[in-house]
Amino acid sequence: MQVYFLGTGTSQGIPVIGSNHPVCKSTDLKDKRLRVSVWITWDDNSIVIDCGPDFRQQMLTSECHRLDAILFTHEHADHTAGLDDIRPFFFRQKKDIPIYGHKRVLENLKTRFDYIFKTENKYPGAPGVETFEVKNNQEFTIGNTKITPINVNHGNLTVFGYRIQDFVYLTDVKSIDDSEFEKLRGVKVLVVNALREESHHSHFSLQDALDFIHLVQPERAYLTHISHLMGFHEEIQQRLPANVYLAYDNLKITL
Repeated sequence: MQVYFLGTGTSQGIPVIGSNHPVCKSTDLKDKRLRVSVWITWDDNSIVIDCGPDFRQQMLTSECHRLDAILFTHEHADHTAGLDDIRPFFFRQKKDIPIYGHKRVLENLKTRFDYIFKTENKYPGAPGVETFEVKNNQEFTIGNTKITPINVNHGNLTVFGYRIQDFVYLTDVKSIDDSEFEKLRGVKVLVVNALREESHHSHFSLQDALDFIHLVQPERAYLTHISHLMGFHEEIQQRLPANVYLAYDNLKITL
């Protein structure tokens, strides 16, 4: 399995428009972050988790040429606003693109992108999707691989993370119920959000994320959904435990 970090930034990305913050002025490419998403490939499968407003740019940079499915964590714009840009995949693959998400998320997308979901008098230039509702504690398969949804809390909002084999991807997490921890047992690579050092009402801070990683005990952990307020990539990385890494855009890892 290969995981490609398409974007590792928070909802505004880095640099933030009009900001004079030193991190936003950094010339280090690792300090420039598009909105958060990953592209995962294994065997003959190619999926992305979330498609935010930078999706088109991310697909061009990563040279992703096939899309078998999109897994949505939740409906916020930085995770969904790029849905229209699946059009080249739809036209080339000549079939609806499967999308997976909480019922609430699918309903939200149907409202915002109604032209994609139309079944009558549909605009011929619009892409098509095939929807699959994700329910907690109900695994589903892509290819021959089981995928386990993991229920986490983004403040008061329910968000799904996903486990694929020994890889777990969690973003926009503030808390997780004890009942969900069993799904994390034996994970080798954990990706989890860490917004900044200061506490936040709906995201893990850096220390929250490190405490969570200590509980899960993965072989390796990668931090994502990072704000410019976290600080410079190289300075933060030097302070992290040996098996914890600050992810950055276009980083590729192999399991």
